[in-house]
Amino acid sequence: MANFATQNKIIISHKMHCHNLKKIAFILLSCALCIPSAHGQKELKFIDKPVSSGKRTVLNRNITAIIVHSTYNSFGDEKYDIDLIIKQFSRYRVSSHYVIGRDGLIYRLVKEKDVAFHAGKSQLPNGQTGLNSRSIGIELMTSKEEAPTEQQIKSLTMLVNDIKKRYKIEYILRHSDIAPNRKTDPWNMDWEGFLQGIK
Repeated sequence: MANFATQNKIIISHKMHCHNLKKIAFILLSCALCIPSAHGQKELKFIDKPVSSGKRTVLNRNITAIIVHSTYNSFGDEKYDIDLIIKQFSRYRVSSHYVIGRDGLIYRLVKEKDVAFHAGKSQLPNGQTGLNSRSIGIELMTSKEEAPTEQQIKSLTMLVNDIKKRYKIEYILRHSDIAPNRKTDPWNMDWEGFLQGIK
């Protein structure tokens, strides 16, 4: 009987060990894939794609606004290819800080501490101009015929909420809000629905 009990303990111990290993493996895999936690939060991850033009390095800047845009490669080939979009930016000597792909991947082109040339001739609701120096620009890969994907909106919401933790953001605006006579983007986006997810 003693041997039988000992064997049972060994078997149970082995099963618990295997169960714990499976739990650990799942946790590690969840982290790697950026799966939401029990609180519905995900870790922000970026793919760095630093650009050499369309930006300016500065020592200090007061970031008070986030501007959301739409972009796609308009020169043929694959319209949602990040490298072709960056090449297009380079032609016009513009850039944004971030670009969000159709699959929700976030590409970081310019460091937040630096100025990205994304706003152009524009104005905040309070009359302030020079928005490039006081804002962070985020581009969504969308065309005039397509809406942002669910993955893009989720990533955009996470990114904006993350930025708000680091700066005193007064405005979260569309490109069309700051340059209504020139711009119409972000295209086909449920803006009010997006704002409801901002904390």
